[in-house]
Amino acid sequence: MGFKLLLILEKILMALPKGARKSFFTFLAFLAYHISSKYRNVAKQNLKYAFDDTLSDEEIDAITRYSFKNLLYNFLHVMELRHMTKEDLAKIVTIQNKEAVDKVHAEGRAVIYVTTHYSSWELGGASLGAFVEPLAAVYKKMKNSEYEEWLLESRAHFGNINLEKSNVVKPLIRLIKKKMASGLLIDTNINPKEGLMVEFLGKPIRQTSTPAYLARKFDAAIIPVTMRTDDEENYTLMIFDEIKVPKTDNVEEDIQVATQLQADWLSELITKEPKFWFWLHKRWKNDKREIYQKD
Repeated sequence: MGFKLLLILEKILMALPKGARKSFFTFLAFLAYHISSKYRNVAKQNLKYAFDDTLSDEEIDAITRYSFKNLLYNFLHVMELRHMTKEDLAKIVTIQNKEAVDKVHAEGRAVIYVTTHYSSWELGGASLGAFVEPLAAVYKKMKNSEYEEWLLESRAHFGNINLEKSNVVKPLIRLIKKKMASGLLIDTNINPKEGLMVEFLGKPIRQTSTPAYLARKFDAAIIPVTMRTDDEENYTLMIFDEIKVPKTDNVEEDIQVATQLQADWLSELITKEPKFWFWLHKRWKNDKREIYQKD
């Protein structure tokens, strides 16, 4: 029943002007902020911990409010992408530093895009597929299969494919050997048995080592990518230069170094403009659970 209501809502909203849709989701974000004390507290504790209690209450509140709004805008983008043409997308997205990808392709190597829940991640994935190259995006299986299908259809609208996270390494290897691109998130909470310990925002945390492992073993290039915006109307797909993976006799150390370099990139990105990151997520749940138990 809930999914059918979503489809009806989508049909109604897509018949309205873009500004009306945006206003509707801005209002939903306002409601979510005021109703969800749980996630307000998650954001607050994340920000206090990450920035060592140096942010004022006003700064924390402003970033938290934006996190709710940004999440709802990403949901809006999922809906809109299902109805967009490539020409529509080109009107609102600018590509920055595509030369970094062209250089890797000229060398005959595959690209592993590492990305994050930062600004409009849904537009980011679609823009990569539409204007740079199609990629296989790794996702975590959802409880609601109907909603999952709806979401994945949107993400595949511009040529990307979706790979479920479970047992994903072998499919990724096959893609890399064919010189095809893949995309992995590096900012989600992971199982304590997975990943490597790195310094992220100056704090120890476990992060996936899969990009570094695959890049080193199969001579692929790790390229960070994310979105940002100044007005929530026009967006820049920021492609960064390749993160080089060392290749010495010490395989474990090489992978550790490259994984840390990815954490350094993300830390710098967030420190520069913290409002864009998804602070509503319990990123330190497994490595620093006690921060979410504070008032």
